[in-house]
Amino acid sequence: MKAAERFLRYVRYASLSKTEAGVSPLSIAAALEEELRALGLSDVRRDGNAYVYGVLPAAPGYESRPSVGFLAHTDTADEHPDGAVQPVVHPDYDGGDVGLTGRTIRNADFPHLASLAGRTLITSDGTTLLGADNRAGVAEIVSMLEQVMAENIPHGRIAVCFTSDEERGSAGLDGIDLAAFGCDYAYTVDGGAEGELEYENFNAAGAELRIRGFSVHPGSSKDTMINACLVAMEANAMLPSGDTPRDTEGYEGFFHLCEMEGSVDEARLSYIVRDHDAARFEGRLDTLRHIEKVLNERWGEGTVTLEITQQYRNMAEKIRPCFHIVELAEAAIRDAGLEPVIRPIRGGTDGAKLSYMGLPCPNLGTGGYAYHGPYEHCTAEGMELAQKVLVNIVRRTAQG
Repeated sequence: MKAAERFLRYVRYASLSKTEAGVSPLSIAAALEEELRALGLSDVRRDGNAYVYGVLPAAPGYESRPSVGFLAHTDTADEHPDGAVQPVVHPDYDGGDVGLTGRTIRNADFPHLASLAGRTLITSDGTTLLGADNRAGVAEIVSMLEQVMAENIPHGRIAVCFTSDEERGSAGLDGIDLAAFGCDYAYTVDGGAEGELEYENFNAAGAELRIRGFSVHPGSSKDTMINACLVAMEANAMLPSGDTPRDTEGYEGFFHLCEMEGSVDEARLSYIVRDHDAARFEGRLDTLRHIEKVLNERWGEGTVTLEITQQYRNMAEKIRPCFHIVELAEAAIRDAGLEPVIRPIRGGTDGAKLSYMGLPCPNLGTGGYAYHGPYEHCTAEGMELAQKVLVNIVRRTAQG
């Protein structure tokens, strides 16, 4: 079965992965467990987190080759019940604007559309996202396994894991069974266009500034009132004005004000802080600490309280010592007739956490675009190329 055919089936499954009561098993997880068993994989299981594992044992004579893993997440950015996503297939796409229900995917917004002319474009009907992030990666991994087995492609041990909470801001991969996964290295299949290869991501932290004001009647507040909202505005004004997501790109980091609320009595500013460079990242956190210090000296100790929560680190620090896995992926991409597109991730990835857990894990493109919204789209040909890259990684790992 081609990756696109699987994808069209997978996107119709519910995307819900978290409820107030805890983990809700995804319907797709049960289907994937059954499918991996039907393919003949060993050690297939689904755990309480709705993670699905499976192993394709090494072909005879290739037992000594490295074990390679592939991971993709089954949850999507928005929650939909079973069947809510209605994919639309546009054969022989002409490269122009695409009309959907209530909206249009426009070349003006997505200039790459012209390069997809002649392909089979896949979108949602416009009322939901499509789910290419990351049902495309799931479909490509399963289709890769099927191809390796059907064509008797030489291979070492291949392990797969489909996770269920990448988009949810939860504990993430804390529950993954790396010992059972048992790989020397792995790849997340969760990127954008086919041929993408990523091994750098942001260092990331959350930062919250809480301001305690002093409220008295405004008619008699001379030298007494401390307006928490005004102090919050003062705090934000002390940050570099150009270091925002709108004004940065590439390796440039930022402070992103995500939420703000307040009154005279109290106020809160919630930020995410990002930078690829570890030293600059620490410098950004020091800037926030300095703001806390200055404002407390100005308005009184305890007026401003800063809380920093570390989120993830740049996986490049863990991948550079084993850079051959990046070079292997580059060669596999070229084997598929593509030129590798290597760029830093302006965000995070499961591969970052896995790399710091001891499993180096770059990220590969899936052939998807415009993730996290109703304009999301991909092509059947792009998914086939992404699948070919995975097969080529298996081949090259077996070759040594």
